[in-house]
Amino acid sequence: MLKTLVLARRELAAYFFSPVAYVIGALFLSGSAAVFFFGLSPLGIPIFEPVLASGATASLRPLFEAMAAIMVFAAPLLTMRLMSEEFRSGTIETLMTAPVTDAQVVLGKFLGVMGFYAALLAGTTVLLAVMAVYSQPDLGVAASGYIGMLLLGAAFLAVGLFASTLTEYQIVAVIVGVAMLSAFALLTQFLMTHLGEPWNLLAARLSALDYFRSFARGTLDTRGLAFFLTTAALFLFLSIKTLESRRWR
Repeated sequence: MLKTLVLARRELAAYFFSPVAYVIGALFLSGSAAVFFFGLSPLGIPIFEPVLASGATASLRPLFEAMAAIMVFAAPLLTMRLMSEEFRSGTIETLMTAPVTDAQVVLGKFLGVMGFYAALLAGTTVLLAVMAVYSQPDLGVAASGYIGMLLLGAAFLAVGLFASTLTEYQIVAVIVGVAMLSAFALLTQFLMTHLGEPWNLLAARLSALDYFRSFARGTLDTRGLAFFLTTAALFLFLSIKTLESRRWR
């Protein structure tokens, strides 16, 4: 466990010294702030209502749902370098001959990116403070939403980490990660709407955003908890097995 934490601390420090990580973080925070103040209505179609809309009930739900959607693209960008850079630079050989297991390497990198992601989420609490100035936000809903964001982030970052173990090219890792998360989040939403039973019910069981909406509404859904934790565990396991397979190449 100590070796895992040492690797996690190294990865977390690397994020805070990486200009790319700051750019990704700035895009995540600015996108969240834009939805908070202005909403999102491409071509006049309201997808996310602004949180502080004049004459409307102030609710954090649009903000949380927008942040969840942003993570479809942000998670692969945050994880693209975790293993791909090790493969490209050749430092993976040194890492694999060090006295650490593949599981420790994967878990250490995962905890490192989770630490940076948690810092990004902490930055969005400024929006909660702004909301408190003009209204009375439900702290229970806020707590539930942030718990949901941590769970969703764990699942999405695990998927992104797995994509990073598949290639030495970071852009390919991003494309694969976005494609996989789009299937989990966006494609399932489309299938739920346009398919009849039982296929729409199956799509609902695989929809990450559908599970997340319960947390955004202030409900701690045990089904969502199980879905996100199981997804994170599955893709961390696949990452470990993919890394192990490289020893035999």
